[in-house]
Amino acid sequence: MKNFYFTFLAIFSLSFTIHSQTLDTLVDIGGYNMHFNIMKGEGTPILFEAGGGDDSSVWAPILERIHKVTGTTLITYDRSGFGQSELNSTLKNDSDFGIENGIKELETGLAKLGYDDDIILVSHSYGGLYNLLYANKHPKKVKSIILIDATLSNFWNEDFLAMRDMFVDINTIPKGTGDYYLNFNYNEIMRSLRNTQFPENITITNIFPDKSAPVYPEEYSNRWKKVHVDLGEQNNNITNIIAKSSGHAIFQDNPALVINAIIKTYSETLDKNQQYAVLLKALDNAMELSIETKVHNRSEYDLNALGYSFLQTQELDKALDIFKATTLLFPESANAYDSYGEALLMADKKTEAIAMYEKSIALNPDNEHGKEVLLKLKSKE
Repeated sequence: MKNFYFTFLAIFSLSFTIHSQTLDTLVDIGGYNMHFNIMKGEGTPILFEAGGGDDSSVWAPILERIHKVTGTTLITYDRSGFGQSELNSTLKNDSDFGIENGIKELETGLAKLGYDDDIILVSHSYGGLYNLLYANKHPKKVKSIILIDATLSNFWNEDFLAMRDMFVDINTIPKGTGDYYLNFNYNEIMRSLRNTQFPENITITNIFPDKSAPVYPEEYSNRWKKVHVDLGEQNNNITNIIAKSSGHAIFQDNPALVINAIIKTYSETLDKNQQYAVLLKALDNAMELSIETKVHNRSEYDLNALGYSFLQTQELDKALDIFKATTLLFPESANAYDSYGEALLMADKKTEAIAMYEKSIALNPDNEHGKEVLLKLKSKE
């Protein structure tokens, strides 16, 4: 039974010892340096944009896991004035340090490093606006985008900008820092980008939680969720995924969900043979995780998602193996037996399917869907 909020490959592991070749470097952007960290590999590179006020270090916990499966190049960097990146001392006015300047700096850095061609973009929060602008400037180069509770261009109407001003006192932020310039220019950036749309040719995965900002008034949280829901419902190239029980930093609260989305997106840039190789790695990682996270209690859902991904690609034998393994690893899970029963039905194994549905209902008497299926099956006996 698909009683989860996502239906893609569950292909990550929590810990491993393989470390990739990395380049930790400062790049001269024009008299000042920006910090880039590159985990080298082969394939379409993936660029990560941090949220407002954060630097590239926030991505560190998930990068090795992504690299282990994809083997592609992963790029993180500090925007000017954050982390190890310097500010451009030649800019005279506070308003010069806006997002357009940030995009130019990024483009310069990527070009100097040789990564100014095809690319996949990942962003969190304010970083989503960087993805938005970069994609509009380079619609043929950006192959896909993963938004992680990103700031959307149509969220900040004048009422909500006024509300934000009540929470942010720029006078308490040290002048001459990246954080100062971000907040100084924030309102005008939101006005200039209002209703700017992502290019229709780029596939986008939009991940967001049930309630992103509980510390803000309820009307803020409600509007934040609404604009995210609308984004997916109103655009055929955008797929919404709700991260249940996560906060704003989904990559910390539910790293599995984010890692899976990134790996799935990357796999879509590959040919079938390459996809199969990635899938084999994915399966190994999922099985490792299923054992390790009996305590963490997430792998059951990840394995369930992997089983359904095999059903979607019509690889029934693999799906049956995954669903069977899930029932062995999680023998108290009604959902595991329900899903296995569904796959058995697709394989025309009616007797085994009935047994699985009976176990599911015994564990969860409220499984109405299972009861309906079981009734239909037994009526045909």
